[in-house]
Amino acid sequence: MQAKKEFTLEEQMRGLVEQLDAYIDTYHGGSVEFVSYDDQIVKVRLGKACTDCPLSTQTLKGWIEGTFKQFFPEEVKAVENADH
Repeated sequence: MQAKKEFTLEEQMRGLVEQLDAYIDTYHGGSVEFVSYDDQIVKVRLGKACTDCPLSTQTLKGWIEGTFKQFFPEEVKAVENADH
């Protein structure tokens, strides 16, 4: 029997971003990419259709940050756009 692999916090966060990216790409034509995690701040880069979308701030702060806080309530205080 193989031992269960334990994922680092960053690997878990990258996995969550990959799932969010797949959803955003499929349903909105945009993208989100994990950039870094430091001092309880996750930095991501929005791309494709999200680049010039007037709702990108709501997507970032409302949906992406909200999802991160749901899955990592003790580890994440904010999600920020790495390009701003």
